[in-house]
Amino acid sequence: MLSRSGLRGARLRVVSLTSQRRLLNHFITHPAEPIPPPPPPAPSSSPSPKQFTLAVKDNIATTIPGLPTTCASGILSKSYVSPIEATIITQLRARGAVITGKTNLDEFGMGSHSIYSHYGPVSQDTPPETSAGGSSGGSAVAVANGEVELALGTDTGGSVRLPAAYTGIIGYKPSYGMISRYGVIPYANSLDTVGFLSKQINPIKELIIGERGLWKEHDSNDPTSLTAAARKRCAAQRRGYRIRQGQTTELEGLKFGIPLEYNIAELDPKIRDAWAAAAKRLQDAGARIVPVSLPTTKHALAAYYVIAPAEASSNLAKYDGVRYGARDAEGASDASAGGVLYASTRGKGFGEEVKRRILLGSYTLSSEAMDNYFIKAQRVRRLVRRDFNRVFALENPLQERETFELSDLPEEVEMEDKWGPEEVDFLLCPTAPTLAPKLKGVMEQQPVDAYMNDVFTVPASLAGLPAISVPMKVATEGAAGLQLIGQYWDDARLLDVADAVAKEVRT
Repeated sequence: MLSRSGLRGARLRVVSLTSQRRLLNHFITHPAEPIPPPPPPAPSSSPSPKQFTLAVKDNIATTIPGLPTTCASGILSKSYVSPIEATIITQLRARGAVITGKTNLDEFGMGSHSIYSHYGPVSQDTPPETSAGGSSGGSAVAVANGEVELALGTDTGGSVRLPAAYTGIIGYKPSYGMISRYGVIPYANSLDTVGFLSKQINPIKELIIGERGLWKEHDSNDPTSLTAAARKRCAAQRRGYRIRQGQTTELEGLKFGIPLEYNIAELDPKIRDAWAAAAKRLQDAGARIVPVSLPTTKHALAAYYVIAPAEASSNLAKYDGVRYGARDAEGASDASAGGVLYASTRGKGFGEEVKRRILLGSYTLSSEAMDNYFIKAQRVRRLVRRDFNRVFALENPLQERETFELSDLPEEVEMEDKWGPEEVDFLLCPTAPTLAPKLKGVMEQQPVDAYMNDVFTVPASLAGLPAISVPMKVATEGAAGLQLIGQYWDDARLLDVADAVAKEVRT
């Protein structure tokens, strides 16, 4: 029985946790009681699934009373409840998810540090006043603090992997089209992917490739969800690759590519040293380390910041106070006097970063700029995808292999034979070029400086490839992430190998 003194202690702990949440600001909506999964349909002979706690990024729609969907934007009030539930929420609740709340983010997912939120910036607990990364910073902090076992984020250009790197946890972005996007408030449709954050890889593996693996489930509500036939075809091409014949360790014989173009001048020396040390550990464990070239990488970031804002400007056009969004009262009265109805609503409802990207996207889609920016960015995207297809040993099941000129390769890339350079199983690189910065410094940065944080995560997003960030030991205080990138639909093997890599590089 709990004593009176023990009860006082329990109350103190609750108050302490509440004040911590307020300080870190990682939840937008946090109900007093977690929301359990729905009961299984009756009659049911199968046992109830094992429950697990789940935090949901607040740009993923929920229909549960008390859990509004705000996208961390002033244009969607806390009273807004979505008329539809995201498919991923339905799927996870059927698998035992107990939802603890909706997490803070950069408004509509636009940012790299979770500071562009109508509800204020997200901070890490340790070290304090430090960036949690973005845009899924709230979900990452909830996992890092042990408040939930799993959290959902969205990854457009690194928004799951970057927070995972800064907070020292696992962040996984599946192959594009594997997980349904239905019910995810779109930022950039051709890039958005539902991602998963956890302290361990096993919970993610169980959901993605377990007995009831999400990889099997096509969603007819999502036009970007791979059909059942396409999923079977992709899986058939990957069958037999998870376990190599004669392999004595999980890493023995695997080839990891080190992209030469990722060794940029902006890379923090501590991160560079940790990257080299991680590669050495994998080599000692029986893996092979192979230098590879991804020549279009240097253009990938610029292409991303043309394509993503262009799609965002179209997606956010519906938030006008008529179809969606809270209408500004002054704007409505101005409209009756001959003004523009939605100008004030959008001006006051959207934050500065969202308005910046809408303007950028609208310009790149204009008739005078379309050819010079948007079309060229799409060409760069195709070349980025070709670069990846060239270095991986596995073929992309959705595309035919393209030829390339050997003379275009850097001298550092060795030829395996007369046909070309050695091909690899996975790519190995840092997740972010720096350690997690202080929030004060981030808020004083120019926007273009903050965009540089996505330099290592954007290429995989442009190509739609699976990627995962695992914690990597650095010779200083703070967390860093090591990113593994796999060929399209090689998610099962990526998760297996990432688990083995994490054990090697974490300590």
